[in-house]
Amino acid sequence: MAGKGGSAPATYSPSPTVQKKKTSIFQEDWVRPDGRGFHQCRPAFFRTGAVNAASGSAYAEFGNTKIIVSVFGPRESKKAMMYSDIGRLNCNVSYTTFASPVRGQGSDHKEYTAMLHKALEGAIILESFPKTTVDVFALVLESGGSDLPVVISCASLALADAGIMMYDLVASVSVSCLSKNLVIDPIFEEENSQDGSLMITCMPSRYEITQLTFTGEWSTPKIDEGMQLCLDACAKLAKIMRSCLKEAASDSQE
Repeated sequence: MAGKGGSAPATYSPSPTVQKKKTSIFQEDWVRPDGRGFHQCRPAFFRTGAVNAASGSAYAEFGNTKIIVSVFGPRESKKAMMYSDIGRLNCNVSYTTFASPVRGQGSDHKEYTAMLHKALEGAIILESFPKTTVDVFALVLESGGSDLPVVISCASLALADAGIMMYDLVASVSVSCLSKNLVIDPIFEEENSQDGSLMITCMPSRYEITQLTFTGEWSTPKIDEGMQLCLDACAKLAKIMRSCLKEAASDSQE
């Protein structure tokens, strides 16, 4: 159940039909640190309206990964003197000083900021707010793994909460390659020991991918398997996000 504080987080694991035969790694009885199956995602919790001063906002909690995103605008662009018939999107991703086990590591993440912008820009109807700017500020409260995919999904929900016109919600999921296995929605410990990673950001209702990134060496079959796992999980994650928006709309009418 999404959106209500007392509700149990919803799951968005991909369908069993896309799972491949699992091969143990490191040792015969190896299991994931949090006890999940290799193709099982963490429970997802969303809530909109987390920041009263913002035009729109959202809070996301996936296991130990906790994100809050605030959206401001559309408002007059600082570069208003330069005429543009489309709006501008500004993004920023930062970490609190207590987000990671290493204290004092909080900072802006330029790479994540650029990837968030790329993931969202194709989904927003920029023509709907010409000569103005929409600012998206994502703050990682706790880093528990798969931070960027959660940031992207949460930011998409915050944009929708702000009433920004979009072609579709944007959902993002990643997988890590650990030896011969693919594990979806990896946690911090798994990312630290992965041989490679693959992340997909997409608009599920339109069957469009807005961003695909991967690191490490991947065979073509592994890429196909990883993409299918992510796409299937993204479609289910988007349903949870829509449910959150519907609940928020229903609550506001009461």
